[in-house]
Amino acid sequence: SIEDDKGNPKNLPGSETPARYNLPVGANITVNDGDSIEAGEVIARIPRETTKTKDITGGLPRVAELFEARKPKEHAVISEIEGVVSFGKDTKGKRKVVVTPEIDGKLRTDLAKEYLIAKGKHINVHAGDRVKAGDPLMDGAANPHDILKVLGEKELARYMVDEVQEVYRLQGVKINDKHIETIVRQMLRRVRVQEVGDTNFLVDEQVEKQMFDEENARVTAAGGKPAVGEPLLLGITKASLSTESFISASSFQETTKVLTEAAISGRVDYLRGLKENVIMGRLIPAGTGLTAYKHLDIEVETPVDEVEAAEEALAIASGAETAPPAMVAADE
Repeated sequence: SIEDDKGNPKNLPGSETPARYNLPVGANITVNDGDSIEAGEVIARIPRETTKTKDITGGLPRVAELFEARKPKEHAVISEIEGVVSFGKDTKGKRKVVVTPEIDGKLRTDLAKEYLIAKGKHINVHAGDRVKAGDPLMDGAANPHDILKVLGEKELARYMVDEVQEVYRLQGVKINDKHIETIVRQMLRRVRVQEVGDTNFLVDEQVEKQMFDEENARVTAAGGKPAVGEPLLLGITKASLSTESFISASSFQETTKVLTEAAISGRVDYLRGLKENVIMGRLIPAGTGLTAYKHLDIEVETPVDEVEAAEEALAIASGAETAPPAMVAADE
């Protein structure tokens, strides 16, 4: 904390908040107790953590962590709401960070959110700071599941693409975003049902978005109440095994288990994806293999009479070419 000449605590400019700075473990304090300082003077230095992604072998575990949707060991706490930061009373070796929303110019303490952060961690915010939903309150990698819950699918997809690209760009590897976006799309293709409405789903059931939307469309067309669900983030391994196609799932991992469960439950594979169609030796449902192109009625614009006349003329011409030459008797 900072005090004036008379020993009274100084406040931050333009506020009544005491000028107190929380430093993490390992910070190097450059001043001594009782020293006189001026505004802008460095009072402590926080050492940067040595990067763990110096080479591609150190960065690939980070990529695997993202694609498997694992929770980081020391993930950063992010704010769930937009508001003003304040600090509460420390409890059990942790510091309490309170974010209070401001509505119509008034702070609503009844809607405030409290977060407990270990004292050894560096807090990125100070009392009186204004934060937005999704802003990190401390150092560390954010938990992808928290980003999905607070900010939604689009922000999570942008975060995943940026984090994966950062690892490869450090090595000068250029990857088009569309490849990573394709993987992220497969990780986000399932939803958890929260309210069933008039559908045939169960509460907390995990279903694919396509099936979820089709069922809601059917119920809405009949005048019923659609279901409500929340998006899910699945790792690529779990996403591959939880697909609706048991043929596709069995070609990845746990072949015996997948086929056994499919046989016991009497599942039917409608061959809607790429992998299952390739395995069965069929055209993939893409391009000319789409269902819309399988049953086409071809209309002939040339009249039939002209086609027949052309074929007849072609037959006469080909017959004249192949006929043997006429024998002419020579005059004696």
